[in-house]
Amino acid sequence: MRTTAAAVTTAAAVLALLAPGTAPARADTAPPPLTDERGRTLALRGWNVEDKTHRGERALEDITERHFRDLAAHGFDSARLLVFWDDLEPRPGRYSERYLRTIERILGWAHRHRIRVVVDAHQDVFGPAFGSHRGIPAWATRTDGLPYKPHPDDWFAEYYEPAVQAAFEHLYEDADLRRAQARMWQVLAGRLAGHPAVLGYDLINEPMGRLRPGEQLPDAARRIEREQLTPMYNRIARAIRQVDRRHWLFVEPTPIVGEGVPTALGRIADPKVVYAPHFYNAAMEAGRDYDPAAGWIEAYEAAVTRYPRERRVPVVVGEWGPLNNSLPNMGRFYEDALASLERYSSGWAGYTWCYGGGYCALDAKGRFRVNKERTARPYASAVAGAVRSAAYEAAAGTYRLTYVPRGPAPTELSTPPGPAGWRVRVTGPARSDKDRVPPGERGRVSVRALPGRGPVTVTVTRGG
Repeated sequence: MRTTAAAVTTAAAVLALLAPGTAPARADTAPPPLTDERGRTLALRGWNVEDKTHRGERALEDITERHFRDLAAHGFDSARLLVFWDDLEPRPGRYSERYLRTIERILGWAHRHRIRVVVDAHQDVFGPAFGSHRGIPAWATRTDGLPYKPHPDDWFAEYYEPAVQAAFEHLYEDADLRRAQARMWQVLAGRLAGHPAVLGYDLINEPMGRLRPGEQLPDAARRIEREQLTPMYNRIARAIRQVDRRHWLFVEPTPIVGEGVPTALGRIADPKVVYAPHFYNAAMEAGRDYDPAAGWIEAYEAAVTRYPRERRVPVVVGEWGPLNNSLPNMGRFYEDALASLERYSSGWAGYTWCYGGGYCALDAKGRFRVNKERTARPYASAVAGAVRSAAYEAAAGTYRLTYVPRGPAPTELSTPPGPAGWRVRVTGPARSDKDRVPPGERGRVSVRALPGRGPVTVTVTRGG
């Protein structure tokens, strides 16, 4: 969402609508897990990778192999790669072979470093018809002649400009634009269907729409999700399945979910759907510190788990992370947020894996910026069986996984590089390929178990 001060009032109004005392989802009602082609339970840990600056012949040039090499070296296993329809199809029906080859080259780097990729059809404020934004091509932008005014100090407010809202309405409702969007996805998915790095497709980033006169924002969001996003996702899913039946389809609600409003998305008629909300708080995006007593994380978790539980689909958070991560309570925020994400999600992608300031995870020298190192911790990236429990205790530096083995595939764990290394201990009918990860090295641990012989517990401890 990445908005600023103008959204804080809206956020407060939305939170006032929430029922008091909302509680996190119970384990027995948690959404189902994401799985791989071998039936293993996946836990994605990764970051967004992007280049929003360059376009045309220079599109995506800021993304290099270093991004994926460093992701892997820090213990992460996934990335959400931002691509733009305006670069893929600069003119109606004319698809850029150069852009497709660039995407394939980037995916090749990801595969080399064992990074699973979700390919995200990204848009910000619809697209380049509205200034420097990216996403839907200018030729597919219809404004009905309505006004548009930039908001340089609060770009997210531009979504509420009449011309932008009209453009979304036409994308959802005009038959020729519906066909164009479906064709674009067929071209992209058809090209990437066999690529080994691809895990799935995020069908559109942070979709918005038109508010009707007198309509409150939560009501508008739910109407847009129910009446426009649900049919759009079903159209795109049908188009993709004509060329690719293998990969997961990631569907997003409107960004209003970030303020604890459950989505009104309907059923997406596909067997491999992932619910992919974003995890941003308007007050924190406006520069305020995290307030643990405000109950935002608890309200968000209660709201965001409703749809995946009811529809029985996995949930992966596609973006999260504050702009100012150095405020006094931000260490507490990262620990609370990660604990919440582990309770209900099959993974997450932080925003964003770059080198510098702002939202970047790393500084110009490639070192974690303050508090973002907390995201690098041991986890089980793929579990061959039913997970009974999995949790990391930050204070003790201990990760513990208990599962009931199923099938012959190995369970895989990842540890980030640490100054003291990691000790690995397995109890139950299983054997690990290593019992220690040396200091300073990223560890990939493989555990093979005997199905039907009882549960297995893997304990990873810092040092030792």
